[in-house]
Amino acid sequence: MLSAPLSTVDVAPLAELLRGKRTLVLTGAGCSTESGIPDYRGPETRKRARNPIQHREFVTSAAARQRYWARSALGWPRFAEARPNDGHRALAQLQSMGSVSALLTQNVDRLHQAAGSTGVVELHGALHEARCLQCGAVEPRSELQGRILDANPNFDRQPVELAPDGDAELSRDAIASFVVPACLACGGVLKPDVVFFGDSVPREKVEHSFALLDASEALLVVGSSLAVFSGYRFVLRATERGMPIALVNLGESRGDAHANLRLDARAGEVLPELARALG
Repeated sequence: MLSAPLSTVDVAPLAELLRGKRTLVLTGAGCSTESGIPDYRGPETRKRARNPIQHREFVTSAAARQRYWARSALGWPRFAEARPNDGHRALAQLQSMGSVSALLTQNVDRLHQAAGSTGVVELHGALHEARCLQCGAVEPRSELQGRILDANPNFDRQPVELAPDGDAELSRDAIASFVVPACLACGGVLKPDVVFFGDSVPREKVEHSFALLDASEALLVVGSSLAVFSGYRFVLRATERGMPIALVNLGESRGDAHANLRLDARAGEVLPELARALG
């Protein structure tokens, strides 16, 4: 059930733009900030520069992997405890109503699925599995966490600040003695099954997503600055096809110039009201 109060934002123009149209929704980190998961480029977080781990750095540097897994060991429990918010639930309701034809997400938290959305395309994967770079074996992140703490007793007892994507702020000294887990199957390097910065979304996933967009009649972007091309490409495709484009985001986005309508507001404020308007 949607519990959000009536929105102070006028959603009538958004409802009018999308009414009767099969709408593909693209979500970003701003859709999950109300669930307690920080973003990279929100109104507050963009004021403090962060350097997320790069794909090449992770695969080539043992020190980088040690830093990543040490921080992840502390960030994962709070990340895994996050629950869907009213924005997630409203999108699931809109999908069940037939208003949302497909859902693409740049998020790696699986909160859309937890809220009841189906067929979600995870453009950047999800943190809920780790994959071996050598043999391809997959291990649930929840089980890996147990192995991490067995190898690093009491490591999880230090207070930390949660960062985006299950990361956490941690001192260099705390990382130095951290023991990195290896693949159970072959002893190889484990990597979270996500697309790191500097890597690319698999081609087949991009083509599938384009097909979903081509089968839709409108594009709604929620909670994304679209700074990363993996999401922005869908705005460009929708523009080429002459599709109506609506953006719901706090702050500027790369797609503003392409939008027919833009609401500077929170997802959890706008989407429940949109569901009511289209219901």
